[in-house]
Amino acid sequence: VQESLRRQITAINKLAKRGMKFWDYGNSFLLEASRAKADVMDTNSNFIYPSYVQDIMGDIFSLGFGPFRWVCTSNNPQDLLITDKTAAQVCSKLATTAPPRNKGQYEDNFKWISQAQENNLVVGSQARILYSDATGRIALAREFNRLVRQGILKAPVVISRDHHDVSGTDSPWRETSNITDGSQLTADMAVQNFCGLATRGATWVALHNGGGTGWGEAINGGFGLVLDGSEQVDNKIETLLNWDVYNGVTRRAWSGNDNALWTIQQAVDKVESLKVTIPYEVDQHVVQQINFNSLQMSKI
Repeated sequence: VQESLRRQITAINKLAKRGMKFWDYGNSFLLEASRAKADVMDTNSNFIYPSYVQDIMGDIFSLGFGPFRWVCTSNNPQDLLITDKTAAQVCSKLATTAPPRNKGQYEDNFKWISQAQENNLVVGSQARILYSDATGRIALAREFNRLVRQGILKAPVVISRDHHDVSGTDSPWRETSNITDGSQLTADMAVQNFCGLATRGATWVALHNGGGTGWGEAINGGFGLVLDGSEQVDNKIETLLNWDVYNGVTRRAWSGNDNALWTIQQAVDKVESLKVTIPYEVDQHVVQQINFNSLQMSKI
């Protein structure tokens, strides 16, 4: 296996020098290649190629967008069609009022969900995944709960998300690889996410190891919420989904991501119950002028 990894990296390096763009999906390919002594490290012991979270997905996660999921428990294709049409209406409405940073995401979502039926993507359960932020997830969940309550859907809907999301996973080789303050090597985000969802009334929660990158390389926190049409669930939706998304956005803001800083500030201004310590950037010129050696700790 290690010889195969070395051969693959040799080929990738040759093609990259000719202009091919390469990134690691985050399934520990570069990590395992480095353990096999393949030529994938720079002089500072960093990978010479980015993970695709560093290159693409990190900024999208930092806007709060990630793979929101719902399952029609009736397993009736007609129920899924109703939720698809409802989601298209929600995305279209949100796209008209979204700020420029988010507008393209909602427009893409509208196109995706509008074409989902014709692309025949269902395998097994009548379920969908749609990239959305907290605003979109809350709007969708409320609409689905209303449809269940009014009997338009034949059975409850379960909402959840992929672990590969804004807040769901701590993995220094994938989901948190674009967090560069050192905290990408800790599992606090997934654990806090799991605990916060439990206390906010999720139907079930999960905390486990692995998740695509291998045992010991990631910690995942997940949940499910059954939308049964009740008023009690209506009351849970906003607090639960705000926590599920903004926990991760906050973590990314604290590490200095510009999209995350903007997103969490927008959220704090809009959601009265959301209390977040907003980080402030320090002028690096000021930091460089500080003589840390001259500073002494005050005696207690």
